[in-house]
Amino acid sequence: MGERKKRNKAPETPTLDIPARPMPPEEMSKAFLAAPQVVAWLNEVFLDPDSPLYNEDHAHLRDAHIGALWTEVTNEKQMRRVAATAEQPMFRASAWGRARQEMQMCEWFGDIPDFVITIDARIARGMSDASWCALIEHELYHCAQALDVFGAPRFNQRTGLPVFAIKGHDVEEFVGVVRRYGAGNAAGQTSKLVEAANATPEFGDFQIEHCCGTCL
Repeated sequence: MGERKKRNKAPETPTLDIPARPMPPEEMSKAFLAAPQVVAWLNEVFLDPDSPLYNEDHAHLRDAHIGALWTEVTNEKQMRRVAATAEQPMFRASAWGRARQEMQMCEWFGDIPDFVITIDARIARGMSDASWCALIEHELYHCAQALDVFGAPRFNQRTGLPVFAIKGHDVEEFVGVVRRYGAGNAAGQTSKLVEAANATPEFGDFQIEHCCGTCL
């Protein structure tokens, strides 16, 4: 008998030398807890050029003040459980209301951050490492540098630092339209998403069963 044909093996996920991910406390003493360890971890893993998971797409965030929170408060939108959100602090209140909110931010983070990432601790505890990395990077992609009218990155004229903004998704088209008619040029970045989805993942596959509240 001839030699059996070798089965095509799926490419192995590379072993990455990155620090262990932070985990939420087993018991939450408050509804929200500051999570500086998450900020330290994401800076070391995604923003440090020497990290194997460094992503140049987030380079502008090296100058950003990011705050992170754990919570066990359930957040549901459109009948789906929210796993995390990325927000810019917005203080739309009276003088006293604004002062209370600013005081709370300073107690959590030492100052008013440019972005706040809030993470559902119960969901985070059950995530695989790949899903955790994908979730945090998803939120970091929302933490963008603002653009001027010509589409160029904006900088503060006084400090020279980036001007920050919350960014929406790259993809504009409906799944059903792509399924029936293809990605096409009219779908904007959708065709790039399809191309990326058909390629071998750089760092392994992931599964996130819950939503990003920023997207909704």
